[in-house]
Amino acid sequence: MVSKSRRKFLLNMAGAATLAGVAGDLGASESATASLPVPLSQDPLRPQYHLLPAKNWMNDPNGPIYWKGKYHMFFQYNPNAAIWGDMHWDHAVSEDMIHWRHMAVAIAPTPGGPDEEGVFSGTAFVQDGRVGMMYTGVKKSLLRDATIKDSSLRETQCIAFANDEELSSFTKVAEPVIATPPVGMQVNGFRDPSPWRQGDWWYTPIASGFPDIGGAILLYRSKDLRSWEFVKVFAQREPSFEAYIPWDVWECPEFFSLGDRHVLLFSTMGKAFWQTGQFDSETLTFTPEQMGILDYGSYYAPKTQLDASGNRILWGWIQESRPVAQYKSAGWAGMMSLPRVMSLAADGTLRYKVADSADALRGQELRLRGKERTTVRIKGCCGEAIYRTRRKMAPFKLVIEGDRSKERWIEVEFDPSYPDKIFIDARPLKLSIEERETIEIRLHIDSSVIELIVSERIAWTKRFYYEGAVQDALLRWEGQDSLESVSLWPLKPISATRLA
Repeated sequence: MVSKSRRKFLLNMAGAATLAGVAGDLGASESATASLPVPLSQDPLRPQYHLLPAKNWMNDPNGPIYWKGKYHMFFQYNPNAAIWGDMHWDHAVSEDMIHWRHMAVAIAPTPGGPDEEGVFSGTAFVQDGRVGMMYTGVKKSLLRDATIKDSSLRETQCIAFANDEELSSFTKVAEPVIATPPVGMQVNGFRDPSPWRQGDWWYTPIASGFPDIGGAILLYRSKDLRSWEFVKVFAQREPSFEAYIPWDVWECPEFFSLGDRHVLLFSTMGKAFWQTGQFDSETLTFTPEQMGILDYGSYYAPKTQLDASGNRILWGWIQESRPVAQYKSAGWAGMMSLPRVMSLAADGTLRYKVADSADALRGQELRLRGKERTTVRIKGCCGEAIYRTRRKMAPFKLVIEGDRSKERWIEVEFDPSYPDKIFIDARPLKLSIEERETIEIRLHIDSSVIELIVSERIAWTKRFYYEGAVQDALLRWEGQDSLESVSLWPLKPISATRLA
C-alpha cells in the first residue's frame, strides 16, 4: 500500500474485511520483526532526529499536548506489523518536542467494545484539570449501518480519561458519546473528533462526506462531553475545490483561532489543506477567505497544539513512498514531522517555520558566502542547511543528491521569468514575495527524509531511499551570482539506537 491517503487505507482494508467476512482482517497480527534484513538500530534509512515508532507502523499524530512541563505525543500505531491495521494509540514524551522517549501504549482496542476493530484518530483535551482523549472507535456492523463506504464497519466517537499526571494509562467511558451520524443523513466516513471549548459549550468537528457532494465536516456540541447534539454541516466541498471525488472524506479536521482569524485544517486527496477566515461565534459560521496546502509532499493528517509559550505548533505524519513489501520487510514505517511554529501573515495566509528547539541539535556551523556555483556535503544525510539569496531577481537552482548514487532527491529552482513562482521537482508553486525580498530555503535532511520550507510560505517533505551503507548528501547550488550565503550544520542524533 503506497497511497498517500488514509481514506484509501480504510477503503482497501475494509473492503478486504467485507470480502473475507472476518473481523480480524483489520487487525494485522503477524510479526514484523522476526527476521529483519537489518536491525532497526543499524538501518541507514531510519532517521536519527525525527520521532519514529520503536518498531512497526506509525501514522496520524493524535492528541499532542503540553502537560505538567512535558510534551506528550500520541499517534496511530500498529504494535504487530509494519503495515496499517490493528490501530492503537501509542505514546511518546519529550521536554523540548525534539528529544523523545517511548512510553507504553496508551489506548488499545477493547474486545467487544465500540473500538474492538481499532482506536482511530482523535484529540486531547483538558476538563476540570484532567486530561482526556476523544477518539473514533471502530467495530463490525451490518452493512446498512456502516459509516465507511462499501464496508461493514461502523465509526463512533468515544472518550477516555487519564489515570495519572504522566498520562501513562487511560480509563474509557464504556459507551460511545456520539453513537450515530445525524438521523437521515447518508455519510461517507464519521471520524476524527477534535473538541474545543468556547464559553459553556464544547464543540467538535467530525470528518465526513456526502455521496453526491464530496468531503464535509459536521459540527457537534455538548456541555459535559458526554451528551452531544448535531449542530450543522460546518464545511463542505465547494464546486471550485479541486475535482469531485464521490467517496471523499475531509479527514482529521481541526479548528482554532490564530491572530485575528480562525483556521480550519483538513486532509483529503492525499494532501493537508488549510483555510483561514472569519468565525461568527453566534451563528457558528466559518467564512473562509484564504486557502492553501500545508505541505506539498509526503505529509498528511496534521494536528496542532500549544507549546509552553502559547505558540501554535503543527505536526504531520510523514508517510512512506516505497512499496509496501519494502517497509514491511524493514520492520518500521512512518515518522512524525519536526514541530513547526504557525503564524498568520497580514493577508491571512499561513507562515510556518521549524521550532527553535530543533536548534539544540546543531553542531559546528559552516558558513559560506555566495558564489556562482557552490557544492556542500551533509555527512551521513544528517544535517540542516539554510540558503539565502541576494536581494535581486536572479535565477538559481538547488539540487540535492546522493554522493554515491548520484540520484537526484529534490530540486528547487527559481526563474525570474516567473517572478511569483518557485519550482520544486518541476512543479510550479506560488511564492508571493517582493521584488527585492530575500528568498530563504531551509531544509532538514535525516537519513531518508527531507523537510524543506521556502521563505516560511511553502513546505515540501520528500522521502528518498537508496541501497547499501550510509551515504552523504550533496547540495549543489547553481546561480548567476544569486546566492548571498549558506549556513550548514551537522545535527546530533536524539538516540544511539535510532529510537528502536
